[in-house]
Amino acid sequence: MSIPRGSQVQKRFSSFMRKGLLEVPSPAEKDWPKDDEDDYVFVDLGQEVDSLPQPYRMINKMVNLLFDKCWEVIQERDALRDVEFSRTQPTTYPPLVENKLNKMPNCMAISQDYVFIGGAKGFSIYNLYNAKRIYIWEKLKVDVTSIWATDLGNEILIAPVDEMGIARLFYFNKDGLFLIKAINEVDDASKQTTCIKMEMSQGGDFAAFLLQGAGDIWLDVYKLPKESWLKEVEHPQPAINPKKKRQPQPNTLEPVTSENLEMDMNVCFRGDIKLSLPVHIMKIKPPKPVTGTTFKSPLEVFAKVEDYYGLGSGQNHFIKDSQWEQLAAIFLAPHQKYLDKEWEEEPPSMATFHFLLPSSIITMPVEVKGPSGFPLGVIALPKGCSCQSIHFLKYFLVHKGQNMYPESPLKSHMKCVVLCTDSSLYLVTAKRTQGPTISVLVERPIKHLDEAICAVAPVLALPGMLLIFSKNGSVQLMDVAKPQIICAFALPRTYHLAVPWKPLFAVSVQHPCFLLRGDHPDEIESDDTKNIQNSVFYFNLEAYPLLENISRNHTIPETDMTENMAFAQVLPLEKRCESFLQKRFQKLEKKVKEQEHWTRLRRYSLLLQRENFRK
Repeated sequence: MSIPRGSQVQKRFSSFMRKGLLEVPSPAEKDWPKDDEDDYVFVDLGQEVDSLPQPYRMINKMVNLLFDKCWEVIQERDALRDVEFSRTQPTTYPPLVENKLNKMPNCMAISQDYVFIGGAKGFSIYNLYNAKRIYIWEKLKVDVTSIWATDLGNEILIAPVDEMGIARLFYFNKDGLFLIKAINEVDDASKQTTCIKMEMSQGGDFAAFLLQGAGDIWLDVYKLPKESWLKEVEHPQPAINPKKKRQPQPNTLEPVTSENLEMDMNVCFRGDIKLSLPVHIMKIKPPKPVTGTTFKSPLEVFAKVEDYYGLGSGQNHFIKDSQWEQLAAIFLAPHQKYLDKEWEEEPPSMATFHFLLPSSIITMPVEVKGPSGFPLGVIALPKGCSCQSIHFLKYFLVHKGQNMYPESPLKSHMKCVVLCTDSSLYLVTAKRTQGPTISVLVERPIKHLDEAICAVAPVLALPGMLLIFSKNGSVQLMDVAKPQIICAFALPRTYHLAVPWKPLFAVSVQHPCFLLRGDHPDEIESDDTKNIQNSVFYFNLEAYPLLENISRNHTIPETDMTENMAFAQVLPLEKRCESFLQKRFQKLEKKVKEQEHWTRLRRYSLLLQRENFRK
């Protein structure tokens, strides 16, 4: 059934009307007056509306406008419904297990076979498979808002951050849970700094903390003594606090003794054991604005600058304040009319940092030995796109129609997924032998904003697989090599995401599984928070029929790699490039002689200055 629009309604009500007053006809037909066309006139009801007085004429126009807008929305929804019916929907899988928690989870992390959930006044440790709670550490006065967990082999490094922005490091193994250090906790509350973001390198060799305080922001990088921790746990030493002596409390971590929650390990919190502290290796601050130099003569520059590498690069420059003012005036003269216009306020940016393989370009500690690497390339995002997050993928190859990891690790190869602020998604591939390339995985939504991507997470256990979380609450699995959506995942009908644009999830690095928090609508509206059962749903990708072939074969042998013609052509070129780069690095040794020339130049400058003073 079609509904006519406002203008069509008015046209249909237009009719012929007779002039003058209507009379009652006589019973006899012979006395009926003959109709004449001149006696009728065409009357348009729209003219009567236009002749209405105010404010009725304005009300009528507003009603007609509202009717037209509603009709446009109806037509758009009908078109969208037709597109949805014609589009092939991916297969949707439900969760395998529902884990009910007695407390509201604020954050989650997965490492090995354990799940770490941060909540009120601390965090809890659960078994990944049977959802049995193993430990509870609740020694804080505030809630834990974020938590990280890194696999150290047989041990796990845990890093929770609370509401006050204090980051702590915990060491977890079969013997217990050890508190290593509170990274940014101080006694003076006025000097307290806040941890905005943190990151740990793969393998747990390094940790970085983005700190903010007193109007400044910086990045602290630590070297983690994993080997020392392993020895100290095997041969424990009691911790002694010289400021305040007290008896150790080995049972501060309360084990769960409920009948429904069984203990998997009989281990307690070891607060009496002292472990080595992380070693601070560098502090990175934002670059300071370029200002005029305080040097008065070139001789003073040569005398006080220790090396020549930064000379002329904007670091050890020799430009006075008056010269900066002249340059600014030259720039403002032709561009003043453009600068006077109103500019939109730039959105605040958040620093993003990641750990890459050590290289000759990056300064590393002396005891760390790593392969020589080199920058793989620089690539720019499309115009108008700003980076929201970067997710590095384990490099994979497409062999016989399937994504596979090579058995031996490849050097100088990298793939990463970039999520932009406009919800567009890109795949960046970089190789040392070729220039970096960028391809579009998902374009930014134009009309249907509810389909915008809010978060992504790579499934490292499956080559080339990426989880995509949208603002409408949908979760999809994408193959970035094709690219295409393989399947989707959904919570039970009685549950939904409390904040769809900020989902709470955790993806395992070792296993093809992930956890997703779901909330019941009735529980959210309930005022009785004590009886609320919060649920975390477990999705195992190996258990779904559509993903069986994907999860079986993970690696490709080296013999099959050489059969791939596209890859066989790359290997010889890579070796040639490696040799070329090694020769270039050898030339850096010649820079030592140049440094000697610079030292002699400094000495000569000092001699000239002394002679000038004598005169």
